Amino acid sequence: MPGAFIVDDLEISSSGGPGGSSPAGPPEGRGGGNGGRGGGDGDSSSAPRPRGVSRRIYFTGIWLALAAILMFFMSLVSAYIVRKSSADWRAVLLPRVLWLNTAVLLLSSWALEASHRAWEREDAKAFRAWWAAATALGVMFLAGQLVAWREMAAAGVYLATNPSSSFFYLLTAAHGLHLAGGLAALVYVLSRDWMRLRASGGVAAEVAGIYWHFMDGLWVFLLLVLTLGR
Repeated sequence: MPGAFIVDDLEISSSGGPGGSSPAGPPEGRGGGNGGRGGGDGDSSSAPRPRGVSRRIYFTGIWLALAAILMFFMSLVSAYIVRKSSADWRAVLLPRVLWLNTAVLLLSSWALEASHRAWEREDAKAFRAWWAAATALGVMFLAGQLVAWREMAAAGVYLATNPSSSFFYLLTAAHGLHLAGGLAALVYVLSRDWMRLRASGGVAAEVAGIYWHFMDGLWVFLLLVLTLGR
């Protein structure tokens, strides 16, 4: 489901104090039995108990989600390739605005990379500025996709016009829906307090960035399929 990977910026903490050391066990001579070294129950109670949620869980989750999304789109592309060999296939002329939309989406990825560099410099102002720019470009891309649909409709090409137009609307709509989930993730990160983002190690920002870059690359692939596969 789009945006299912959005995570709360939980503070990543170690099981003990600074440096991850576990709490000290009971001092010698204070425990009962076993020659003053402390009983077995005391040893088990002093075992480290990790707190917080491991970053690995979030990254494993996002990669599994991306694998599922990739399989879904590959099934659609496979059906597209098989269907276009039919006699009733009539290639549609793609709107030129799709190329402008592609440039906008690639710029959004570039803006996210700039925000990542600002994060490494611990520059909160630059991070938010670049992240906001990437979010705005994402909104522009979705708006541009709606413009492309309207141009297709104005030309008399609808979902049920022919198999080619059906796949165009299906692929672009499915991608737009998944991208909207990524856009929600960008807005979520933008709304978080800087100190909370730093305290969580930037997990939410990293996961959102991975998803967004994946959706950018997926769109370029789909556009090539729609263009070269006509």
